[in-house]
Amino acid sequence: MVCFDYQASRGREGPVAFLNHFKGALQTDGYTAYDSFAGHKDITLLACMAHARRYFEQALDNDEPRATHVLQLIQGLYAIERQAKTESLSAEERHNLRQEKAVPLLEELHQWLKDNLGEVLPKSAIGKAIAYSLKLWPRLTRYTENGQWAIDNNGVENSIRPVALGRKNYLFAGSHQAAQQAAMMYSFLGTCKMNRIEPFGWLREVLRKIPDTRLSELHRLLPIKDNLKKTNPQ
Repeated sequence: MVCFDYQASRGREGPVAFLNHFKGALQTDGYTAYDSFAGHKDITLLACMAHARRYFEQALDNDEPRATHVLQLIQGLYAIERQAKTESLSAEERHNLRQEKAVPLLEELHQWLKDNLGEVLPKSAIGKAIAYSLKLWPRLTRYTENGQWAIDNNGVENSIRPVALGRKNYLFAGSHQAAQQAAMMYSFLGTCKMNRIEPFGWLREVLRKIPDTRLSELHRLLPIKDNLKKTNPQ
């Protein structure tokens, strides 16, 4: 499911409060607020290869030979992911494929990054791209340890794209309460889209049932796969 959480600021207090009871794998960009979970015994941090790749794409005008070399290596990593998807590999098979093919590529890339870090200006686009990847390297490569983990968090990126587009149009939510209500609607619509549910039909079903639904049973009205078996709103 998709869940948007509104916070009044970009401080680390928001993620810490929202993920207070979370256990599992947490895949994010390099936003420093998530560093708070680095030593958490129940949370495994993963970084996003797509974000790392984006830095090198932005560095093409600054240092095309270096940026192109890294992009080609990253392209090889994504080719492995496409192979796993095309062949419909299980999580275990995907893990084995990554260990065989992705790990050597990542080791080559890691050595190249370390060798070139001192050869570029730290504040240049290519320097920032290399530093970003090296800083997050353990998290960037951790996806190879589990076949259920993704190489990037593009699924999240696709879900937040409507927010980014809408923000350019309406600029302001109006108030904190309005922003929280918007987050609820984005969550509902995003979850419908992820589960391929026509949102207005499901919303009519929710409005019909909600007066007779207990607070402890509200989760049954969420547009998620477990609930699709119980009802089929038109």
